[in-house]
Amino acid sequence: MNRNRAFYIGRFQPYHLGHHAVIQKIAKEVDEIVIGIGSAQKSHTLEDPFTAGERVMMVSRSLEELDITYYVIPIMDVHRHAIWVSHVRSLTPPFNVAYSNNPLVIDLFSEAGIKVKKSPLFQRDVYSGTEIRRRMLNDKKWQDLVPKAVVKVIKEIDGVQRLKKLSKIDSQG
Repeated sequence: MNRNRAFYIGRFQPYHLGHHAVIQKIAKEVDEIVIGIGSAQKSHTLEDPFTAGERVMMVSRSLEELDITYYVIPIMDVHRHAIWVSHVRSLTPPFNVAYSNNPLVIDLFSEAGIKVKKSPLFQRDVYSGTEIRRRMLNDKKWQDLVPKAVVKVIKEIDGVQRLKKLSKIDSQG
């Protein structure tokens, strides 16, 4: 039996309810989802504070409640657009459709002959990693913007404290 398998990529810094809503919508259209953790090599910066492994935990634990088969795959940047799709395909199970709103990602997958669908956006002004990290730094309420599983992971790794330390290092540099 051929599986209708989709690919969805994000940095997930952190994984939030906007991502979760997109994946729930994709799950209604396909049998399986391959979730790429983009820029997997990046961590411990203000823009990318969480490691690939921590992001895998956030996504995997959040998706346990969904009735779908999923694969969470860290994908490091290759910095060469011409080989990026081949790089992704070498790391993931085969997929027949990719979901993205990023114009470059859409072009690269389309040029490689992979069907691309636009991802729905859910309250992008609120559900944004940038906004969540800003709230963490300023001791504002952020927990209602992410799945409960992500709150637990961030507490487990002391992620808010890490972000605050990184902001002090960044402001001194």
